[in-house]
Amino acid sequence: MLLAQNTFTKALKAGNKQIGLWISLANNFAAEVVAPAGYDWALIDMEHSPNDYFSVLGQLQAFSNYSTVPIVRVEWNDAVAVKRLLDLGAPGLLFPMIQTVEEAQRAVAATRYPPHGVRGVSGSTRANKFGRVKDYTARIEEETAVLLQVETRAAVEQAEAISQVDGVSGIFFGPADIAADIGKLGKPMDAEVWGLIKPVAKRLIAQGVPVGTLVLDPAFAAELLAEGFTFVACGSDTSILSRGADLLLSQVEGAAT
Repeated sequence: MLLAQNTFTKALKAGNKQIGLWISLANNFAAEVVAPAGYDWALIDMEHSPNDYFSVLGQLQAFSNYSTVPIVRVEWNDAVAVKRLLDLGAPGLLFPMIQTVEEAQRAVAATRYPPHGVRGVSGSTRANKFGRVKDYTARIEEETAVLLQVETRAAVEQAEAISQVDGVSGIFFGPADIAADIGKLGKPMDAEVWGLIKPVAKRLIAQGVPVGTLVLDPAFAAELLAEGFTFVACGSDTSILSRGADLLLSQVEGAAT
């Protein structure tokens, strides 16, 4: 048995646009509801949700029968957490709050076996189909997506250097935290936020570096993809549920008066 190709990683390398969805409900049944929708990728969030390893496992299993590639945002740049998620079979990881080249190098190292990194070795995991995937250790590094999130003005200024760290698959801009860092807390769509992000993103795109983000405005998501962003999440399961519930109630209340 051979390791399957990671279509998301392949798409990033080819520069093919990838539309994503944020997953925060921390439930395998909820994940199975959205898995057949046809998004290119989905982000299972451990940083800002009640996910644990078992709930992530259930969601990875829910996506396994569909073409959407589930990426996991690890809680922190921690080699132990990375090891456990990769052993569970996460096809890629998003690392939050990467500030420096050194932090980027540490993130990549956590995804690599020695001598190229520090990932611990287990011969029987879900990732290698419990020892059945014979080329797992030889190919997993090239298949795993390693995405680094820049979330402050200082990190954005370092984004080009961070992107050049060997093994980085793409740079992800976090507009909510960037907004907070520049005094615009709660205003991720503020013009000043995107005035900071877009010039750096443009330079990265020109260098062939895949760039991504999360925005909850579908028109703006499409605009970013048209401008050269490679992977953009255009909504979240929680926002879809909350907005849908609010809209339904208002429509019925309006019609009943």
